Amino acid sequence: MAGKLSAYVSLIMLCFLSVGTLRFVHAQKTWCVAKPSSSQAILLENINFACSQVDCCRLQQGGPCYSPDNAINHASVAMNLYFQSKGRNTWNCNFKNSGLLTLSDPSYGGCQYA
Repeated sequence: MAGKLSAYVSLIMLCFLSVGTLRFVHAQKTWCVAKPSSSQAILLENINFACSQVDCCRLQQGGPCYSPDNAINHASVAMNLYFQSKGRNTWNCNFKNSGLLTLSDPSYGGCQYA
């Protein structure tokens, strides 16, 4: 009887730990940004693709994410908007291997990453 009880308690603990770990992984917020080593051509391609799928008005001149006005900043914002809108799946941050997942919020000033 004691052996069965011990096995049962072990099974319960294993299930609890597994579920707890699963919740922790899914509870972490992730963002998608452009790899600094990406070429200008790839960054522009990423901006065009992402902004054809999501609203990138925050990147327009006068928008909260316009400045700094450079390809890596704009690509990072656009890529993250796309990544967030598609459910934060790792494959939605690939962008021909030019995307980088981060656990650190890249928001700055008035530019809030979703």
